[in-house]
Amino acid sequence: MFVVQTLVLFFVTALAEIIGCYLPYLWLKQGGSAWLLIPAAISLALFAWLLTLHPAAAGRVYAAYGGVYVAVAIGWLWTIDGIRPSFWDWVGAGMTLVGMAIIMFAPRYS
Repeated sequence: MFVVQTLVLFFVTALAEIIGCYLPYLWLKQGGSAWLLIPAAISLALFAWLLTLHPAAAGRVYAAYGGVYVAVAIGWLWTIDGIRPSFWDWVGAGMTLVGMAIIMFAPRYS
């Protein structure tokens, strides 16, 4: 159950970060309303809070989270930006997920 909870929490965290960064992008680059900055700020605050919910050491969580972020960003590229990821995009995302799994789930010996 720990693995599933960790993965779901990382996924939701990645979405919060991506949304928090995507909304200012829409404002700055796509002519969106400055009002987009309010939900962007809320989303980024949610992102920071979600990272604190992991029981592991903060440095380990931040390092492992990066792998999930990469994979979710590739999914965002496809679903939101409408750009089909290349084979190599998926290979890279898969490699980052393997790294995340090693960092988060490998046995620890004190």
